[in-house]
Amino acid sequence: MAVNDDATLVVGSGNYLTAPVGTPIPADLLSPTSPWASVGHTSLEDIFGITSEGGEATTIGTLQNKSLRTKYSARTETMAFTLQQFDTAALKLYFGANAPILPDGSVGVPTEPEPTQAAFLAIFVDGDNHFAFYAPKAEIYRAEDMSISDTETLAGLPLGVKPIAYSSNAWTYAITPLGGTAATGATAGTPGTFTPSGSATPENLGAMVGVIASPATAWTTGQHVVLGDASKAFWTGSAWAAGQAT
Repeated sequence: MAVNDDATLVVGSGNYLTAPVGTPIPADLLSPTSPWASVGHTSLEDIFGITSEGGEATTIGTLQNKSLRTKYSARTETMAFTLQQFDTAALKLYFGANAPILPDGSVGVPTEPEPTQAAFLAIFVDGDNHFAFYAPKAEIYRAEDMSISDTETLAGLPLGVKPIAYSSNAWTYAITPLGGTAATGATAGTPGTFTPSGSATPENLGAMVGVIASPATAWTTGQHVVLGDASKAFWTGSAWAAGQAT
């Protein structure tokens, strides 16, 4: 893995937003527009976390090889943060989307609470850098019991966000990498370069999927690009291959 100083993160500020299920990630993460809406004030101390359940490994073998393969069970992940405002919308995120609004305006706690289903976005800003978690569909509900322990700090509502598969997606949530925009093209040379200028170098040969070669014909002897793991790749005229053109 290449050293990339721009890929480090110290969170200076951030925001958590929801939108209707299936809403695409904003084109500009620093200025998300409707239907994305902030959930409100959140904790400065307990910023964000991810816990998981499952993922246990089972070793499968044969009489000839007792450790032939390893199989992993499904893993369920939960993102966590603490909401620090107690308006109606916040209380419904914590106590359930079906929490009724009573005649006096108070929020009733349902006997059979239902989580809020929404698209979810967490954005963290570090100077000129920014980083995000995006789930096109997630269930939001209380993560822990609420506790008001003193008169010196803001009270909070601990929330859990469980990303779930949306439509035909083979993934539940996405993470935007730091260190520059992803390369979309590669120009032949000795070595060649990636485009656009300043884009992040693909880590390995597998990461070259979708990168457009220039020229699109087979590269000539010695031409190649250098990947993030220090290996080389070249364009055969129909696919990316390891090494340099011969």
